[in-house]
Amino acid sequence: MTNTLRLLRFVKPYWRLALAAPLLMLLEVAMDLVQPTLLQRIIDDALPTLDLGIILSNGGLMLAAASVGVIGGLGCTIFAMRASLRTGGDLRQTLFRKVHSFSFANLDDLDTGQLVTRLTSDVTAIEQIIQMGLRIMVRAPLLLVGSLIMSIITAPSLAWIFFAFMPLLLVLVWWVVVRARPMFRRVQKALDGVNETIQESLSGIRVVKAFVRRFHENKRFARVNDNLMQTSVKAFRMFAIVFPAMMLVVNGGVVVALYLGGGRVMRGDIQIGQLMAFINYLMMALREVLFFGMLVSSLSRAEASAERIVEVLDTQSTILDRPDALPQFEPQGRVAFENVTFSYEGSDSEPVLDGISFTAEPGSTVALLGATGSGKTTLVNLIPRFYDVTAGRVTVDGVDVRDVRQTALRRAMGISLQEPILFSGTIRDNIRYGRPDATDEEVVAAAKAAQAHDFVMSFPDGYDSEIGQRGVNLSGGQKQRLAIARALITNPAILILDDSTSSVDVDTEARIQEALDEIMAERTSFVIAQRVSTVLNADKILVLDGGRLAAEGTHHELLATSPIYREIYDSQLGNGVNANGNNQTS
Repeated sequence: MTNTLRLLRFVKPYWRLALAAPLLMLLEVAMDLVQPTLLQRIIDDALPTLDLGIILSNGGLMLAAASVGVIGGLGCTIFAMRASLRTGGDLRQTLFRKVHSFSFANLDDLDTGQLVTRLTSDVTAIEQIIQMGLRIMVRAPLLLVGSLIMSIITAPSLAWIFFAFMPLLLVLVWWVVVRARPMFRRVQKALDGVNETIQESLSGIRVVKAFVRRFHENKRFARVNDNLMQTSVKAFRMFAIVFPAMMLVVNGGVVVALYLGGGRVMRGDIQIGQLMAFINYLMMALREVLFFGMLVSSLSRAEASAERIVEVLDTQSTILDRPDALPQFEPQGRVAFENVTFSYEGSDSEPVLDGISFTAEPGSTVALLGATGSGKTTLVNLIPRFYDVTAGRVTVDGVDVRDVRQTALRRAMGISLQEPILFSGTIRDNIRYGRPDATDEEVVAAAKAAQAHDFVMSFPDGYDSEIGQRGVNLSGGQKQRLAIARALITNPAILILDDSTSSVDVDTEARIQEALDEIMAERTSFVIAQRVSTVLNADKILVLDGGRLAAEGTHHELLATSPIYREIYDSQLGNGVNANGNNQTS
């Protein structure tokens, strides 16, 4: 209950709706409690004498009470629904904003499939419990107490039946409380597994088809889907047993009331109308306990969802702005690594980068080479503070990047990540994603620099062409070029290209590099590349090996001093290319 109660703060902005719903429910409850008494008057006072006036007057009152009750019930449902849906909308928006505040390290821990479940299924569970709470949470206790009072007033000699059967229902409700929460926690975890598998399989469906692994993926999905089904069946099997048992208790109470009450009617102790009214009140009371049990079961499910939502809300980003961090930052582009060590799991684990020190002067191009896993991507991720260093520091223009607000720091940089992610929308919108106010001329200029203009214009709608989610209708090279254009249009002081031309051909890469040389003449560039030909003209080449800086220098310097660089160079360009990177046969 603790986590669910914490989330009720999201209801506060809609307190008027949340207050109106129970007030209207109070009206419905009052009208429901009046009905058996009016029925008693008709049976006991009107039927023996066939007094039509009493029948019509009490019948009219019953009809009026039913109409008012319907209005109260509908009004309660409408207001409760509005309050719950608006609360759910705010909660979902808050979760979405929270997720976007997470660092890369946070996102490494929280799988995307889990986050999708928490923003959808878990929030829906909270919406449902708020809606039910504003109705049943008010109706059940009011009608329970009211029915008990009215049953005692109507037939005091039979009121003990209520107290005899109530403990049986409460035991069943308690059993639900104890068992339901852990079961629904397992259901939501199983749902995470389904969402993760769906997302992974659909995003990689082209790979699945390419390797003819459709049946493997079907089996993999069947496993998690069956797990969800079986876990859900176990959870709801409990309710399939409990609620019929509750109905048996309720009906048992009615049977006992009819048996004992019938004897009293025959002896003349009470009238038939009294017995009918008492049975109605008894059924109301016991039925509300049944509904309360349903609410408790839903509350158990909501608590499991609330626990998962609160986990996200309570997660603090591992990258936080310092109170005195600079709100504005317009660097010239001097980047320095000062004995930087970094580990994904903190200082106690094996470092990914160890003792890295170097300086990139403004306007220079720094290339990073090394085997897979040598730490190239990790290194450039420290510059925009996607991660924080474990030891040492990274500075830009002599300022520690931790002393600058993240937004100000990253706005000074243009970044093309290793995996080019595009969004649903037009090509134009994707290019100016990081700078929405960019003009059409600037969009075209960035596209031309990234060698994307020609293929964009080959589409019927040009820059207004729609691209699918994650750019599924574009080739790998096309996506990379658009990602580079998106980085260039921000006019950054520091440009980071993480293996951004791996999917383009050598000629296109050469044209991109030529355009970049002109555009970034006064800007600092960090280029991660797999091809040595990409970095031959770099002002500085860093060779990483096992997280350490194995060598540093220009192409000619490294050829003479670095065995690792020479091995990379010979493996790619040793035949037919001279030390200047020019084809010997040309």
